[in-house]
Amino acid sequence: MLTDISTSQSGAPAEQAPPTRRRHDDAPDTIALFTRLAALEDGPERDILRDELVTAWLPMAHRIAGRFRDRGESIEDLKQVAALGLVKAIDRFEPDRGAFESYAVPTITGEVKRHFRDRMWALRVPRRVQELRNKVRVARRELTQTPGTPEPSVADIAAHTGLTEEEVGAGMEALESFSTLSLDAELSADDDGYNLADTLGASDASFDTVVDREAAKEGLRRLPERERAILYMRFFEDMTQSRIADRLGISQMHVSRLITRSCARVRDDVLGQRGSRRDAGGRSVA
Repeated sequence: MLTDISTSQSGAPAEQAPPTRRRHDDAPDTIALFTRLAALEDGPERDILRDELVTAWLPMAHRIAGRFRDRGESIEDLKQVAALGLVKAIDRFEPDRGAFESYAVPTITGEVKRHFRDRMWALRVPRRVQELRNKVRVARRELTQTPGTPEPSVADIAAHTGLTEEEVGAGMEALESFSTLSLDAELSADDDGYNLADTLGASDASFDTVVDREAAKEGLRRLPERERAILYMRFFEDMTQSRIADRLGISQMHVSRLITRSCARVRDDVLGQRGSRRDAGGRSVA
């Protein structure tokens, strides 16, 4: 009679192997390739092996890119960004530091998030404002997790995040500023509606006149009294050169020469004053 030795010695079941961590289908076994890559110097052989690793892990990069679909960026562009993150992960990975997937996933995810942070804004926003926006967004989500919770105030968000109310205000403004609004966008549904461009002011040409008058004051003061009188009659009382000549008892040609010479002196005086405020390199000097 034959006896099964494996079961007769102990009634306890055979010890089970510890469960292994689940791996994704797009996580190939490339430990040997990474070990070879780390031992190679720059050259054609290393480039070929690197391309082989990129091809093997590209499905994982595309899977990570798919997590960010429907956020205003095309999936093809996101895949390109994720592929760039994969290449960076392969170049920086050290085989003796652990599994490649554990290193590559945060690297690729970070690359995609940086793409949204730096490239998806319609206008370039300072990094500090982007960080405030993210903190405010997370705080609002955390403070409204309980159903029925009212919208948190600026003070509530400031207390939750440790930011000042001014910083929270800047972050809340950035929440609504991810994309720009066309100047042709209609702001009213009425028949006589207007667009955003209608609400914007325009430059006032009178400002230039004020600046020119203030700049010319000093030069006018330096003119002889008769020449100042001629300029006043010509440009402020709108008198013709003939009338000015009759009033002063001089020829019309003489009046014309005096006006031309006086205007040139005032203009040179203004330009000289502006030039004296700048050095040879074009920088302002005291």
